[in-house]
Amino acid sequence: MNRLTRLWALLPALCLTFSLAACGPMGAAPAGGASTPPESAAPTPTPEPTPAPDPYDAVRTYWSEDQLTQAWGPNQVVEHLFFHPVIAYPQWAFHDCPSSQSQKEGLDDWMVTVDEYKKILDNLYEKGYILVAIEDVWSEVTDESGTHMVRNTLMLPEGKKPLVISFDDVNYYDYMLEEGFTSKLVVGEDGQIWAECTDPYTQETFLTQDLDATTILDQFVLEHPDFSLNGAKAIFSLTGYQGILGYRTQNDRSLPADDPKRPEFEAYRQSEIDAVKPVIQRLKETGWTFGSHTWGHINLGSSTRTLESVQTDTERWLEEVGSLVGPTQVLFYPHGSRPDGDDVTQTGPMFQYLQSKGFRIFASVGIESYSKIKGDISAVICDRLHPDGTTLRWQRDRYLQFYDAADIIDLEVRPDLGKDW
Repeated sequence: MNRLTRLWALLPALCLTFSLAACGPMGAAPAGGASTPPESAAPTPTPEPTPAPDPYDAVRTYWSEDQLTQAWGPNQVVEHLFFHPVIAYPQWAFHDCPSSQSQKEGLDDWMVTVDEYKKILDNLYEKGYILVAIEDVWSEVTDESGTHMVRNTLMLPEGKKPLVISFDDVNYYDYMLEEGFTSKLVVGEDGQIWAECTDPYTQETFLTQDLDATTILDQFVLEHPDFSLNGAKAIFSLTGYQGILGYRTQNDRSLPADDPKRPEFEAYRQSEIDAVKPVIQRLKETGWTFGSHTWGHINLGSSTRTLESVQTDTERWLEEVGSLVGPTQVLFYPHGSRPDGDDVTQTGPMFQYLQSKGFRIFASVGIESYSKIKGDISAVICDRLHPDGTTLRWQRDRYLQFYDAADIIDLEVRPDLGKDW
């Protein structure tokens, strides 16, 4: 057996020991004539696989700077719509779940179904709206007149109209888990955001991107990257009393530090915190931002609300929610109720305190998307519109610039509560 034949016979064994690069092509001798590498030479490392491209890169870079030729100035309205979590199983929510009739009618008042939500997105896109980040609409500046908020001029593609979308209560409260909603957001094996859901009829738990407002918007923007300016999605308006994004990250202050149950509780809470962090990170990477809805969903406009209670609630939000999602300038008023009303000249102590904690954009709920800059403090107050059962049934005309409620509302599955059109 000649030398080349012997090497050919040893090739399988050599390839088990060294990488293909070390073996050489077809078992050929390395350069220099040596039949085997020196004992001191390390095998050539196998190259790391190239990471798959992020599908959202195509969204972030869809519009080039030279395509942004339309100036949308400070005197032009930036529309703002907000949604609550969408109903994944409307037949269950409106009819079959064991909740009271008043609770079912409450869902009809304030929620839209998955199908209605998808139709609304289609209409917004067809009417030329483009998603912008609320953080890009407003800026705080300091000049000769002091420190104050200004409305920025947005540079848009020709023919597009700016739109902010926000989502209240993306916490997946306990009641939602019983009434036909998804249960949490997760990062799937593909690195993308999915929603966990349990079918109320079969009790099967699975992951979906078709039954949750967040994942539906994600997929819509992937399919229509021109619907987003610079990768913008929407902003979450989060409370904290039952955790965030489906994870029970809240502290239990009623449980004393020396209570025997405290270590077990802390271990569970920490596991929830650890689990939600990659979800937050991925949401931020894909255009989502975060705002406060207060920790306890408290009514800031109530005549009985004390400054001390607002301070306690705010500190708790910053400690339990802000520490996870990061700083925010945006506060969404629960119940749409603002402490100073529409006054932009005389700011009360409650508003002053909230502004001192970093909030600059204070969003309520109203019949139009308007905004007013405060004159005596660096802040802006604004209203947003609310697509839901109430406005689909009773305020069709106000929303025709976005969609026609007659084309959106699913009267076959909603309870028979009437309409005014």
